[in-house]
Amino acid sequence: MTTTHLIEQIHKKQSFLCIGLDVDLNKIPKHLLNEEDPIFAFNKAIIDATHHLCVAYKPNTAFYEAYGIRGWKALEKTINYLNENNPEIYTIADAKRGDIDNTSTMYAKAFFEDLGFDSVTVAPYMGKDSVEPFLAFEDKHTILLALTSNQGAFDFQTKTVNGVELYKQVLETSKSWRNSENLMYVVGATKAEYFADIRKIIPDSFLLVPGVGAQGGNLQEVCKFGMNDSIGLLINSSRGIIYASQGDDFTQAAASKAEELQVQMKEELQRYSS
Repeated sequence: MTTTHLIEQIHKKQSFLCIGLDVDLNKIPKHLLNEEDPIFAFNKAIIDATHHLCVAYKPNTAFYEAYGIRGWKALEKTINYLNENNPEIYTIADAKRGDIDNTSTMYAKAFFEDLGFDSVTVAPYMGKDSVEPFLAFEDKHTILLALTSNQGAFDFQTKTVNGVELYKQVLETSKSWRNSENLMYVVGATKAEYFADIRKIIPDSFLLVPGVGAQGGNLQEVCKFGMNDSIGLLINSSRGIIYASQGDDFTQAAASKAEELQVQMKEELQRYSS
């Protein structure tokens, strides 16, 4: 999927919401555990209840790999369901891969060709030859970890090297990589004060922004400093939406939480388009 199509969907739905499908069998409604495939049953129900309110879904692969082959099959069924029934939805494999070039090529083939995701998150620590194999796929996006929302981000990402914070060097260097126009970046909502500096380096790129909701990130602050002329933001919420209820009303509760964010996003879109 191209960014042009993604932008069209954002305007059509008045939303730049990405919903994280991070399925923990200890947290889903108990009655779903009787299903043949509880993980897929949960995902399907969440998708059916919320797809009109969001433009993207982001399964974190750890929540599927943890359950072995049945988890991987549930992930495959989930992405197939999305691609067949909601082809307008942008899909993100939150896998945080990155290795030497021949290994990265295989990771890329797994997520882009076999599973059919539109994008995958990638760690930049090993440099360009670990990232460029992902960038080689046409109409696919590589979402590079730039400045994450976790506490440990300060261990390395904001350290100063030769007078420049490391995350800024990652952003600047990545622009020189082959097919860098296929890059997006992860920037945590809990680091909203950094967005202005980030936009000076990558003014036109899409940013995937986790941390709104359960982690305390502020949507309005992110939009103030991070939105660009093409919107340029995908705001992710996972636990705050999919686990809004563990009862029989879990789909209605998820839709309600998603709608709360969508309404706020509509206000922000109107504010910045006026």
